[in-house]
Amino acid sequence: MNEMDDIPSNLPTRPIKFMHKVRADIRARNYAYKTEKTYTHWIKRYIRYHNMTPPNKMGDMHVEQFLHHLSVVARVSAGTQKTALNSLAYLYNKFLEQPLGKLNITHAKVSQKVPVVFSHKEAIKIIDSILPPWNLMTKIMYGSGLRTSEVISLRIKDIDFDRDMIVVRSGKGGKDRRTVLPESIVEELSEQINHTAKLHAADLANGFGSVYMPNALNKKYPSAAKELAWQYLFPSYKLSVDPRSKIIRRHHVHDRALQKNVKKAIQIAQIPKHASCHTFRHSFATNLLEKGNDIRTVQELLGHADVKTTEIYTHVLHKGVLGVKSPID
Repeated sequence: MNEMDDIPSNLPTRPIKFMHKVRADIRARNYAYKTEKTYTHWIKRYIRYHNMTPPNKMGDMHVEQFLHHLSVVARVSAGTQKTALNSLAYLYNKFLEQPLGKLNITHAKVSQKVPVVFSHKEAIKIIDSILPPWNLMTKIMYGSGLRTSEVISLRIKDIDFDRDMIVVRSGKGGKDRRTVLPESIVEELSEQINHTAKLHAADLANGFGSVYMPNALNKKYPSAAKELAWQYLFPSYKLSVDPRSKIIRRHHVHDRALQKNVKKAIQIAQIPKHASCHTFRHSFATNLLEKGNDIRTVQELLGHADVKTTEIYTHVLHKGVLGVKSPID
């Protein structure tokens, strides 16, 4: 696995190829790199489906045919079909400036799935089955509601001990947000920062110590890349060659390594649930709502754009949405 596969690829100064132009436009709009990868993936699939016909020579009918194929033939989920539609809406409405009309879409079947959550006892049992530093990352997912990608991308400057706060930079949708810093992990976080500081000092002594800087900040603040504050909180155990700039850097740990350790811990803890790293984020939200926290507050901590996304957690509260108790109890 590529240690730096979350760093945007280089583009020509004056893009000529179609997809290079698309990527350049997405970056000019300051969309998240994950959004760029998602949009370009579906645009490529759309073009291939129509035998490499240039998108500017197609329109509503072709988009409808592709989305129908995804629903009826490929049998994708409603969420996947919506992602494909959003990608093509960007392509036509924004990039090509050929706005789509009202589409007649065969919608994929919406699956109303209630999220799997851990009880507090289960969450702690799993965390206790994980070795450092993966257990601290898991505590942040459970204690602060971060996604896997957000945890591994944390930088030292994002931990605010004075305000008991963690700042999540460029989360889903490219937005920054603030969330709670659990008191119980302050000491462990301090130890992790000290560990990273020693590793960084050794890298500097060996002629390295530069970290990847987002959004061309290396040009605006050329010396910041070697500052401790900008270093990843959970650095990789090895140095890597950035395949784009060819600079030797220490990147953050890989998300798949965290996922692998959590999966293993769930098995060791013998928790019979179809769960993953994201289950800790679900558990964070459910726990807060169970304790009577306002749903708008939980929405803000999770970084959900729409409160409807947060409302799904009310379906797994111990007493149900209306506080109903079973007659047999």
